[in-house]
Amino acid sequence: MAGLNKIMLIGNVGTDPEMRYTPNGNAVTDFRLAVSRRYTSGGERQEETEWFTVVAWNQLAEQVNQYLAKGRRAYIEGRYRSRSFVGNDGQTHFVSEVVANRVLFLDRRGEGEDNFGAGPPQQQQAPEADRPGEVNDVEELPW
Repeated sequence: MAGLNKIMLIGNVGTDPEMRYTPNGNAVTDFRLAVSRRYTSGGERQEETEWFTVVAWNQLAEQVNQYLAKGRRAYIEGRYRSRSFVGNDGQTHFVSEVVANRVLFLDRRGEGEDNFGAGPPQQQQAPEADRPGEVNDVEELPW
């Protein structure tokens, strides 16, 4: 039986992207994305924000590092991944992240041009070879 692991987010970049290279030369960039939801509860307007760690690889990583900055709006499409590792302190750490395979830069041309010259390309998608591995209301979801 086939499965589906797909996540789509629109939000504000909360940290400047950080790019590094793996020992075999692959570029990897990560950043935090804040996604807010507004709703009314008991007659009062409420807002809640979820934070996601987003990871991009190879050519997409280089483009994200070049064009995104803290405060910019972006659409991220990818897959959810959770993993664990043992840190230098000997403790096991758990990480949940979104591995991006498509990024749309949502700021209109003219916004942020002081930082980006003529502005970023409006869409970037990881080529198939660069991709590593492989209800309306969230409150209604069963998990």
